[in-house]
Amino acid sequence: MDAFKIFVVEDDQMYAKILSYHLSQNPDYEVSVFATGKELLANLYKNPSAISLDFNLPDMSGFDVLKRIREFDAELPVVIVSGQQDISTAVELLKKGVYDYVLKDPDTKDRLWSVMRNIKGNFILKQRITKLEEEIGRKYQYTNLIKGDSAAIHAVFNLIDKATRTNISVSIQGDTGTGKELVAKAIHYNSKRHARPFVAVNVTAIPRELIESEMFGHEKGSFTSAHAQRIGRFEEANQGTIFLDEIGDMDLNMQSKLLRVLQEEELNRVGSSKPIKLDVRVIVATHKNLLEEVKKGNFREDLYYRLLGLPIELPPLRERGNDLFLLARYFVDEFCKKNALPKLTISAEALEKLRKYPFPGNVRELKAIMELSAVMTNTNTIHSEDIKLASSGTMIDFQAGEVTLDDYIKMIIKHYLHKYDNKVRLVADKLNIGKTTIYRMMKDEEGELS
Repeated sequence: MDAFKIFVVEDDQMYAKILSYHLSQNPDYEVSVFATGKELLANLYKNPSAISLDFNLPDMSGFDVLKRIREFDAELPVVIVSGQQDISTAVELLKKGVYDYVLKDPDTKDRLWSVMRNIKGNFILKQRITKLEEEIGRKYQYTNLIKGDSAAIHAVFNLIDKATRTNISVSIQGDTGTGKELVAKAIHYNSKRHARPFVAVNVTAIPRELIESEMFGHEKGSFTSAHAQRIGRFEEANQGTIFLDEIGDMDLNMQSKLLRVLQEEELNRVGSSKPIKLDVRVIVATHKNLLEEVKKGNFREDLYYRLLGLPIELPPLRERGNDLFLLARYFVDEFCKKNALPKLTISAEALEKLRKYPFPGNVRELKAIMELSAVMTNTNTIHSEDIKLASSGTMIDFQAGEVTLDDYIKMIIKHYLHKYDNKVRLVADKLNIGKTTIYRMMKDEEGELS
């Protein structure tokens, strides 16, 4: 963390020593003393964190010094220390943005200590926010996060780059496990809306009777279980981005309501006639061909063209060439780091086995397979027999090694999802488990996809 540097500007040498000594009792402070306004201004390039400024300096007026400070840094905290109790001057200075106004009296050094402590608290918070913003920027630097060097994935990078420059709607199409939400996040966090909310909604995860309330909110008493007012997902995303995953599964009645909201750029909560203005960027995703769904009568044509915007089609893993091997090594390395395991290599035979497999679950499936292989190997190399693949619709053979109960559960769920075309409700019924369990597993793994 950067040092907290305090500049004390005071022409009375003895008083300056008292203030400097008192503030220096905090080992986190770097205190420098200046006797004139010109001396202070000549040292502003050192970027102080806060300034204690005597308002009555011999060479410059306090207002002139403050003006020059503001020209250098409009947000730099300045505490005025003055021997004159002039209310009108204090009020004027506060209007000009000084942090505080402290009178010279026996308690000055203690009050200045308290003010600087508050400023330092804000200083630390600002640094943390800056660091977080930098981390978000690095995290969603999509050319680093979305691993791959194939022509197919570079074409996706090019479209993501175009999408970040405007607020155009984006429609992402791709098979299950290709990383649709990751692409949506990359677009949002590299756009001008990056500091605003990103709200992801899986349309298939919301019961049909609740989806309008979930999307647009409701007022207290608008229906039997509406015990309190609720803000919908669109309001949560206001001024940011809403990501509607599996939009192709939205029923026609809800499609018409969504279309109205997008056209009018406003919504009404369920049970309210008061319109709420919206400024929301919409990104949608689906594993279905929406144009085919339009032809079948399952999707509104007007909504289709409203959402189409900039289409991005994510290639299946089998069409990404050597990206398969790059991703396999990446997932193994990341798994070893997170679990404090020694670095593992992948044998040529294991890579060849991966190359021949079609990966119906795409990158998500590859990630699960490589993590399991890192657990299964008994050496520092992943061999062909450590790679457990699904084939001919049969379950993976786990008999060759030890896996956890969670591993079994995840692989069983994935098998049924592949078998029944990702119909979550059907799989939940077949396995006698809650839909939430399936969605949680899918969400956890989707967030780490590359």
